[in-house]
Amino acid sequence: MDEVKQIVTDIKNGNIKPIYFLMGEEAYYIDKIAGYIEKSVLTEEERGFNQMILYGKDVSVDDIVGTAKRFPMMSEKQVVIVKEAQHLSRSIEKLTSYVEQPQLSTILVICYKYGKLDKRKKLYKSIKSNGVLFESKKLYENQVADWIRRILQGKKYRITPKAAILLVEFLGTDLSRINNELEKLQLVISNTEEITPELIEKHIGISKDYNNFELKKAIGERNIMKAARITNYFAQNPKDNPFVVTITLLNTFFSQLLKYHGLNDHSSKSVASALGVNPYFVSEFQTAARNYPMKKVSQIISNLRELDLKGKGVGAVNISHADLLKELLVKIAHK
Repeated sequence: MDEVKQIVTDIKNGNIKPIYFLMGEEAYYIDKIAGYIEKSVLTEEERGFNQMILYGKDVSVDDIVGTAKRFPMMSEKQVVIVKEAQHLSRSIEKLTSYVEQPQLSTILVICYKYGKLDKRKKLYKSIKSNGVLFESKKLYENQVADWIRRILQGKKYRITPKAAILLVEFLGTDLSRINNELEKLQLVISNTEEITPELIEKHIGISKDYNNFELKKAIGERNIMKAARITNYFAQNPKDNPFVVTITLLNTFFSQLLKYHGLNDHSSKSVASALGVNPYFVSEFQTAARNYPMKKVSQIISNLRELDLKGKGVGAVNISHADLLKELLVKIAHK
């Protein structure tokens, strides 16, 4: 993210602001910026007396202001980092008076995760004037695979498109969780190796053959036997393959396929843009469109909604999730 790079570059160049308010739904970049300030602004000797870590659930805004107004000891600067500041959401506006006249020898870092300030309020405007206000936005699912590729590229690693999507499918869009798994991989493989689904299966434990990614592909190809093998595997490993995740993914796929049928331009670039998917997956929609005409796709979407309700116990009693998936495959296979 360019904004993150700019913040880090400015700090490296000595252009340090007295306030850093880091907010938003994606915790990864908030942690990265706060972590960089924590490790790089002060020397190791200076940190002992001049670096404070506070937690929003344990302090008040008055406590934060009192700490920030202290003068550093044997150092030009002190750093005060407030983690979990979202716990102060009801009183955070009380920080306004300090932000309007901050202690210039203090670098105050506020980590306000999973929420954001009201742009209409005075605090928001004051931080914009006197400090750095950074919003860390959640990435859409179709953006995460490219993020994985860029993160690895910066560390001289390569990853296949299928391997990147496999990570997203299994780990979701939590960038911190994904990054933790990537760091584990980097400990056991060299950057001369391309990261493949086989390496992910070996070192992370995600099956390269039995996952929602492969189930979706098998159904799209109308390979019902392969899809049945995968659903049988899911039945034996339900904790790793939640029914609701499978149904949600298939519903998204067929909803996108319905949209595909309505497109006038079926070129790879146009389809990827219209559906919000990685170009790597366009061929899957092309194949699925040949196997499932628009009327059939609409019927399958209806079947998925019905199964979703049954999976929640509506209109079905004592039917396992495995049996519901088998029921879906029968309906999909029926012409």
